Amino acid sequence: MSGPVPTVTALQDIYTEQAIGEQTTRWNALLEKFQARYGSPAQFVARSPGRVNIIGEHIDYSLYSCLPMAITPDVIMAVSTDVEPSVDGTYKIQIANVDDERFPTRDFDVPFSGVEIDAMKHEWTNYFKSGLRGALELLRKTHGANFKPSSMKMMMDGTVPAGGGLSSSAAFVSTSALAVMVANGEKDIDKKDLTEVAIVSERAVGVNSGGLDQSASVFSERGSALLVSFHPTLSARPVYFPKTDPELCFMVVQSFVTSNKQVTGPIHFNLRVVECSMAAAYLNAKLCPAGTELPKDSGPLGVSIRGFHDNYFKGTTKSMPEQLEELIELTKKTLTQEQGYTVEEVASGLGISVDEVKARFMSGFPVRGEYFKLRQRALHVFTEALRVLRFLSLLEDPAQAPSSDNTVAFSRRLGDLMNETQDSCRDVYECSCPEIDDICRIAREAGSYGSRLTGAGWGGCSVHLVPADKVDQIKAALIEKYYAKRQIADKDMEGAIVVSRPMNGSAVFKLDGGKI
Repeated sequence: MSGPVPTVTALQDIYTEQAIGEQTTRWNALLEKFQARYGSPAQFVARSPGRVNIIGEHIDYSLYSCLPMAITPDVIMAVSTDVEPSVDGTYKIQIANVDDERFPTRDFDVPFSGVEIDAMKHEWTNYFKSGLRGALELLRKTHGANFKPSSMKMMMDGTVPAGGGLSSSAAFVSTSALAVMVANGEKDIDKKDLTEVAIVSERAVGVNSGGLDQSASVFSERGSALLVSFHPTLSARPVYFPKTDPELCFMVVQSFVTSNKQVTGPIHFNLRVVECSMAAAYLNAKLCPAGTELPKDSGPLGVSIRGFHDNYFKGTTKSMPEQLEELIELTKKTLTQEQGYTVEEVASGLGISVDEVKARFMSGFPVRGEYFKLRQRALHVFTEALRVLRFLSLLEDPAQAPSSDNTVAFSRRLGDLMNETQDSCRDVYECSCPEIDDICRIAREAGSYGSRLTGAGWGGCSVHLVPADKVDQIKAALIEKYYAKRQIADKDMEGAIVVSRPMNGSAVFKLDGGKI
């Protein structure tokens, strides 16, 4: 599915027919605000969508495959290079947001020598700067170390809710990197290059991103889910759902519990990445032949559970499901401490010093924890990777295809796997929250086949596999039993429950006189 990011000249090339009217109004408003702000028209718009992950939660940074799809909410950025720097040895970045009360306009003179980002400071433009930095690294690989980037002025609008679990940060960073590359004259921007830039770039704002979010934002195609694989290299391909009666829909439900990965990373997201990396090293030390090094790979800390997996099963003829089933049992026998492991215990297991453990696993990103739950995190990764394979097998194995006279049983089997994911996220990976648990229970009782959190967790959104004839019934139950008990503004409620269709990924829209 690699190839260039598409350049389009019509909104119909990006959105479904149902979304065109609303999006036309929104894009026109963005371009009018750009003209009013800067006194000249935009030259192009860069766009990347949010995503919902159907199954494969918190395993991308352990390098196991996931099944997301892009959604309609997105980040769009109107851009012009018609601006001059005001300081020698720099280029100018002017960036504004249509919601300028929440996201104030910024003006930077950036030295050619590098892009400074304070990851400890919660500043909205850090996400743009991280995309800028990553894009410049790629541009300098292509054009030489002395490449001098163009100045840019931009106006951004984002409809992916921040902290909602739909990858607003990945959409923002992907859009930013894409905008920088186009502004600097790149014509055919490879989707894989853009994705890899965005993955590395988001880590600059203090988030140990695995790559699922950026892959879905860039690679997705309208009408299909996307199987994203990270091993041995990044790849993606479309996955289609068979026809069922009733038709299957995906419902995305907002909890309005905000989970900001950058802010809560030290005790939530980043801590899980560290625990998984420690588990990989511990299992490798205990189960592989003495002296077997954990291979360096594209995991956030340079190693991954998948690296241990490959070491242990080197040369095997066993199928991937058989391997994962064996690893689940081995993990239970090897990582026996339910309460977790102290840094000292991890060091002892690896045969290295405490300082070496801290330098290897805890120095790159801020984390806080007394006990590291290696057993639980590894068990979630292996069981979830197995669920992804079983879900994919249901969709693509002809022997498991639904019978034409009764597809409900097939739909329930898909839903059961999603429910198992939610159970594991709640009880084993500990990344759910009471509000998400309530939403999932209410939706299942009202007719959802499968309901689970999506995204980093600890709030945000949930995704539900629902029969089309139960959509209104499930919506009504959620409004009555969840939203009615909370004070939520009417404007927020408009997007609280969305029946999602798989959407296209990143695109560049070339403007004619600053208009669509």
